[in-house]
Amino acid sequence: MIFNVEMETMPHDQMRELQLQRLKETLQHAYQQVLFYREAMDQAGIHPKDIMSVDDIAKLPFLQKKDLRDHYPFGLFAVERSKVARIHGSSGTKGKPTIVGYTKEDLDNWAEIVARAICCAGGKPGDLFHNAYGYGLFTGGLGLHNGVEHLGATVVPVSGGNTSRQITLIQDFAPRGIASTPSYLLNIIETMRKEGIDPSKTSLEYGVLGAEPWSEEMRQQIEEGLGIKAVDIYGLSEVMGPGVSIECAEAQDGLHIAEDHFIAEVVDRHTGKVLPYGEIGELVFTSLTKKAFPVIRYRTGDIASLHSETCCCGRTTLRMSRIKGRVDDMLIIRGVNVFPTEIESTLLQFTELSPHYQVEIMREGSLDRFEVHVEVTRSFMEQVPNWETSDTLALLKSAICLQMKENLGVSIHLQIHAADVLPRSEGKAIRVVDKRNSVQV
Repeated sequence: MIFNVEMETMPHDQMRELQLQRLKETLQHAYQQVLFYREAMDQAGIHPKDIMSVDDIAKLPFLQKKDLRDHYPFGLFAVERSKVARIHGSSGTKGKPTIVGYTKEDLDNWAEIVARAICCAGGKPGDLFHNAYGYGLFTGGLGLHNGVEHLGATVVPVSGGNTSRQITLIQDFAPRGIASTPSYLLNIIETMRKEGIDPSKTSLEYGVLGAEPWSEEMRQQIEEGLGIKAVDIYGLSEVMGPGVSIECAEAQDGLHIAEDHFIAEVVDRHTGKVLPYGEIGELVFTSLTKKAFPVIRYRTGDIASLHSETCCCGRTTLRMSRIKGRVDDMLIIRGVNVFPTEIESTLLQFTELSPHYQVEIMREGSLDRFEVHVEVTRSFMEQVPNWETSDTLALLKSAICLQMKENLGVSIHLQIHAADVLPRSEGKAIRVVDKRNSVQV
C-alpha cells in the first residue's frame, strides 16, 4: 500500500496548481500570525496577494537560521502555544537549539509523508522496522517512529547507542527494515564481525539512512556488508524532519521531494539568485502545509541540485541530488573548496582502510594545517608483518596522498592508525575537528 500515490505520480502542471493554492494559504497564514514574516514581506515590498505563480516565490525574502535563533524559543510560531502538540529542535551543539513546533494536523501530515517515504525505500505494511535514530528533541527518532506506525508496520524504538543490544535485537526480532545514520550502521556492521556474526545473514532487506552526508562508496560498503538496499532520506527539523525527500529503491538516483508539502529551490549561495535545474547550489525550502511553524524560503545550508526528469519508478515528483555537503562544513584547503564527503569517497576506494576517518584542522603560524586521520583494517594488520614500518604501508600512504591530490586538487597530511583507534559513531559522525577554535562538525 502506497499512501496518496496520486500525489507522487501527479502531472507537473497539476502539482504546480496544488502548490500555488497551498503556497497562498501558507503565506496568508504566516503574514497574519507571525510578526517576523509580516515585517520581512513589508520591507521587501511584497504581499501574499502579489504571489500569482509558484515562480513568484523568488520575490519573497529568505528565512535563515540566524532568524530562528534571534526569535528563540517561540517567536516564529504561527499558532498559540497551547495549540502546539509537540516541540522539536536541533542538537544545539553550537549554542541554543533552533526550536520548531507542530500542531496535531502537522504531526498527522508528517506521519503520512514518512510512511510514503518508507514505501519508496521498499517498506510495506506488516514490516518489522528497527529504528536506531536517536529519540528526543532530534526529529529523527520520533519522525520515523510515527511514519512506521502510520504505514501499518511494527516499529522497534531502539534509539541510538548500545550497539551490542542493537545486534541482539536484530538477530532475535528479525526486522526487515532499519533506520539510522549511515556511519552508525557501519559501526553495527563492524561490531557484528567482531562478535563473529556474519552481517549479510541477517533478516534486513532495506535501510533508510540519513542525518549526515554520505558517499556512494559508503553506500556500497553498507549494501555489501548487510546485503540490503540502502537509500538516502533527507529532512531537517526546521523544514519538518525526515521525509522531506527520499531515494526510491528502484533507482537510488536522486531523492524524491514530497512536493505536495514542500517547494524546493536551489540558489547561488553568494547572490541568492535561483539556479536552473541541474546546477549545484544551496537548497531552499518552503513548507506548504505546516500550521505551527511555517517556513518560507528557508536557506538550509545544504549543497545539492534539483532534477525534473521522471524516474524509472514512475514517480513524477522533483528530485534533489544527494547532499554534497553543508556550506559551513566546506573546508578551504589552500584556496580549494573541499567537502568531507569528497575526502570520504577517495579514502573508501582503498580496501586496506576502514570506513572511519577524521579531519583535523590546526593553526601553524599564519597557515592552517589539515591532517586526515585514517585507520587500516584488522585484516591488513594480520596480513602485513610489522605493518607500521613496512614498505607496504609506505606505498599505501603514497597512493592515498596521490589519489587525494588527483581527486581533490590538494595535498594533505595523512596519519594512518591501527584498526579500531578512531572514534565510532552512535549518531551523527564527527568528521571534522577544528582545533583552531575547538569546533567540531
